[in-house]
Amino acid sequence: MKTVFTTGEAAKICKVSQQTIIRCFDSGQLKGFRVPGSKFRRIPREALYKFMKDHGIPTDALESGKRKVLLVDDEPDLVATISQALQEDGRFEVRIASNGFDAGMMVKEYHPDIIILDVMLPDINGREVCHRVRSDPNMEDVRIICISGMIEEDKVQELKLAGADDFLAKPFDIDVLIEKMCAQLGMESNMLV
Repeated sequence: MKTVFTTGEAAKICKVSQQTIIRCFDSGQLKGFRVPGSKFRRIPREALYKFMKDHGIPTDALESGKRKVLLVDDEPDLVATISQALQEDGRFEVRIASNGFDAGMMVKEYHPDIIILDVMLPDINGREVCHRVRSDPNMEDVRIICISGMIEEDKVQELKLAGADDFLAKPFDIDVLIEKMCAQLGMESNMLV
């Protein structure tokens, strides 16, 4: 379990901007230390926990230490494969929705860090889901990776304009998906290069 956080990591856990964390650190509201010989700030787990409690910020992300993933796809085999790989990785907590309606409900209550979104859902297309997530100011920090087996390059650009952060064509290697997720979440990849 991680015991010391950067300001960027603390910002993601608290779901605030990095500037907010830096301001709170510099004003003394958030205790921590500077790395000797540099300007970098570090925040011990206990200090971050106290800060979150004092300011009414839910501590579930800090307590579990896992990033929340909402996997939205209607292919049971693919869902099972991705879900198992993410759980075995150990850094992710996964919830699953098989259609856009359920995904919309879950995004609001679960507030995932990242959404893995199949573009071709039975009830709504991925572009519309991206639009809806991006239209909610409470969801601006949620990363979205779209996946699909049938899509042209111009449609990928449309998805990105609608709010998708990345795209992966099916079939794909699960390790590549995890690497893309880590890049979007500012996490280190476990991949050995």
